[in-house]
Amino acid sequence: MSQFTDLSTLDGALLRYRVLAYIVGTGLALLVFVGVPLQAAGYPQLVTIAGPIHGVFYIVYLVMALDLARRARFSLVEMFAMIGAGLIPILAFVIERRITRRVRARTVEPWQLPAFLRRGQSPATPAPAPTGGAPVPPTAADERR
Repeated sequence: MSQFTDLSTLDGALLRYRVLAYIVGTGLALLVFVGVPLQAAGYPQLVTIAGPIHGVFYIVYLVMALDLARRARFSLVEMFAMIGAGLIPILAFVIERRITRRVRARTVEPWQLPAFLRRGQSPATPAPAPTGGAPVPPTAADERR
């Protein structure tokens, strides 16, 4: 099975992290690629408004990243990559994708489990074998079509 104890809490932490990563990444890209050039041209309104909003979302993003790192037992390198992703434009999207793949690779979906574990049976009593692959003869209704 999985190395995680409660997959539902890990999935929730991953979803929260992903949502905040997209918000922070989009906000930072907007600030850097649109706001800074506008500010240099003499229109500081976008940076004045979007800058503090990005800052608040970045703090929430940090909390969600640390929560996911704790639940998924990430290394310090992975945790620092998640933290730094909100400071460098576009990096939030790249790191989010890598973290999502890594978490999903470590978890096991119920449909991926062996059949005896899905049905709650022990390994000593295996699940009944499927019937042979013999073709089913057509019925009268099939022949009318």
